[in-house]
Amino acid sequence: MAFFNGGSRALVEILTRFQSAERPMPVDHTFFEFGSVRYHVQASASDPENVYLLISTPSLSHEASPSTGLPEFTLQEARKMYHKFAEIVEPSKEGYALTLKLNFSGLTRPKDRAKAVRQVSLLQSVVLGSQLKHLLGSLGSSGATKLVYNHRDPFFVSRTPGKIKAIFPMRFRDDTDIAVATSFFQELQDAGNSYAKAPKCSWSAIPPPELRGESVQHLTTNGGFVSFDIFERHVKRKRAAKTAWILLNFQAYVKYHIKCTRNYIQSRMRKRQESLAEVIQNARLRGGDDKKKSQVRKKSKRRLFSLGKAKKLQKGFRAVIDGIKRLRLRIRVKALDRFRRCFVVPKLATKKHNYLRLGA
Repeated sequence: MAFFNGGSRALVEILTRFQSAERPMPVDHTFFEFGSVRYHVQASASDPENVYLLISTPSLSHEASPSTGLPEFTLQEARKMYHKFAEIVEPSKEGYALTLKLNFSGLTRPKDRAKAVRQVSLLQSVVLGSQLKHLLGSLGSSGATKLVYNHRDPFFVSRTPGKIKAIFPMRFRDDTDIAVATSFFQELQDAGNSYAKAPKCSWSAIPPPELRGESVQHLTTNGGFVSFDIFERHVKRKRAAKTAWILLNFQAYVKYHIKCTRNYIQSRMRKRQESLAEVIQNARLRGGDDKKKSQVRKKSKRRLFSLGKAKKLQKGFRAVIDGIKRLRLRIRVKALDRFRRCFVVPKLATKKHNYLRLGA
């Protein structure tokens, strides 16, 4: 993945370690970045103040650049950038486009040395940015120029009256990436049109008219074509290098954004799946508990039913006993009481007779 700030982290680490060493140490490192950019850092223990930095980077356009070495405008840009602590060694070593002789002894403060190391790490962006800035300023009025920063993803620039148009054919491997990229390009188009200072962005599934006459292999894409309208204010002074570096890394940024978006979607899907699995597991556990509870409820219902049935039988038995008791009682006629109240029967008076016993 490209470093979108334009700096080489490996180069910063090597130079920082070399400066912070207590004793002079020899350095001889060769490493690659972005697949086609080669660095070589060399320093000897006998001359620790001078560090030689060599870089080899392909040209953006073989038609606009000389066959050997870097163009003069690129060398002038490098001299302007590093004149305080570096000088260009000419001719450069075979196999490398540029050689810088670095000397940080004039920078006494550690803060200044760290700043100088960061500026050196931007050497690739300075070289490529100066080439693109020169190409944007020297484009013809007709046709498009093919630029190759990454051999897999070339792009085109063309000049129209009053503006420069950068066209990026977008290619993706997976169908999921195409869907995410399409949504991203539509949002990018809406956002670019809503800001007056931002370059106007457009996306189309078919090649724009500026690419008429190009080979079919360059126009075969599955993600469409993204175009930016660059005006003169975007390539003036310090903005030119920044604009050039953004255009060079636009395709890498899009792929990085799509990869991050896809990982985010997959992580959300995994969390959702885990939450659903947890809900199902809890439901299964609850189902087992509910089954046990239902069994207990059935048993309690049976017990209550048996108790209720016994009570009903007991009540019925009591009713039968009460009926039998009523049959054994004296029968009472209700009309006789009314007759007794109406007619009073007088009581007969009885006298007590005294009898004398006759003697013999």
